[in-house]
Amino acid sequence: MSFGQEETRYAKTAISDLQGAWMLLRDQVVKEFGFEGADRLLFHIDEAMSWECVRALNQMKPLILVIENIARQSEASDEIVDLVSNVRDNYEEALEAIREGKAF
Repeated sequence: MSFGQEETRYAKTAISDLQGAWMLLRDQVVKEFGFEGADRLLFHIDEAMSWECVRALNQMKPLILVIENIARQSEASDEIVDLVSNVRDNYEEALEAIREGKAF
C-alpha cells in the first residue's frame, strides 16, 4: 500500500484569494471591535466563511449583501467598508473562475 505525498507547492487560486479577502475583513473588524454593529458583522462574516457557504458559494452572496448593509449603516470605518467591497469583488472573480474552470 502506498501513501500519497504531501504537496510541496501550491497554486494560487481564486478561492484562496476569496479566503484571504474574508480573513482581512474579519481581522480588521476584530481590530476595531467596539463600534456599533461590530458583533453583527463578526457573526455574519463567520457564517460566510463557514464550510457550508464555501461548499455552496451561491449561499455566500446574500451574506455579502447583509454584511455590506450592516457595514454601511453602522459605525464601521471606511477601511472596513472597502474590505467588504474587496470581498464582493473576490467573490465575483471566484464565480467567474469556476465558470471558466480555473478556480482550483
